[in-house]
Amino acid sequence: MELGLVGLGKMGGNMRERVRNAGHTVVGYDTNPEISDVPDLAGLVTKLTAPRAIWVMVPAGKITDAVINDLAEHLEAGDLIVDGGNSRWTDDIAHGAMLAEKGIGFVDCGVSGGVWGLKNGYALMCGGDKAEVERMMPIFDALKPDSEFGFVHAGKAGAGHFAKMVHNGIEYAIMQAYGEGWELLQATDIVENVPETLNSWREGTVIRSWLLDLLCDALERDPALKSIAGYAEDSGEGRWTVDAAIEHAVPVPAIAASLFARFVSRQKDSPTMKAVAAMRHEFGGHAVQVDIVTPTPGPTGPSDTHLTR
Repeated sequence: MELGLVGLGKMGGNMRERVRNAGHTVVGYDTNPEISDVPDLAGLVTKLTAPRAIWVMVPAGKITDAVINDLAEHLEAGDLIVDGGNSRWTDDIAHGAMLAEKGIGFVDCGVSGGVWGLKNGYALMCGGDKAEVERMMPIFDALKPDSEFGFVHAGKAGAGHFAKMVHNGIEYAIMQAYGEGWELLQATDIVENVPETLNSWREGTVIRSWLLDLLCDALERDPALKSIAGYAEDSGEGRWTVDAAIEHAVPVPAIAASLFARFVSRQKDSPTMKAVAAMRHEFGGHAVQVDIVTPTPGPTGPSDTHLTR
């Protein structure tokens, strides 16, 4: 099968290689000319034989919108676009409707596997019309793991990215739990060999997982993780999961707490806890740690001040 692939970054580049290794033809486009097979999107469309199938693997939001809108101007009725990025499911519904007016098919596909996907395969969660999903099965078969699992046609347009969103929300909570457990083990002098304790959980326990394997690998290289700051970004899916849970009145306390923990990780000093400390001091006279104002030299002398802790 012939496939166009837009976005040849860490995942897109490896996906191009995996699909080619399965015997398919892949024409890739990237804004980096050193790794791109064609100069632009118009050149990509020209290089492919109709009816075309083009997989979009770029950051969600405005960039995905721009790429899909641009492709829509060059493609013809009967062609097909797959959005394999981390788009919000509501964007999929809008993209699918817009493309349908032009006779262009659309499939959304949540992709999990990261940098290991080239070797191990990618878990794929698809949404869209059954006939369009079946049309893409040669590519899905090339990308998914060589096993019984790792692929699902989850439902109509948007269902694939909704499933991937929930998958990522669960991922947030699992990683948070492992991190909290590791910190607690580190905090006590009862457990003397923390890395080996975590390693022992990798076989035979109910909490064994690939994420645990990855944590153990990281701890083997850096037992106290001294080279890594305790700062964690979020890529959006955790927030969308909590938004969807609120919309559908579904309690997701573990996922929500893991998302908020990432927000806390980005604060050097917590305004919330300043307020809590102030109130404890006011009602009970409880001790507080005080920010000390010290003079620093200014334009006319030591009149400028700053806070130290």
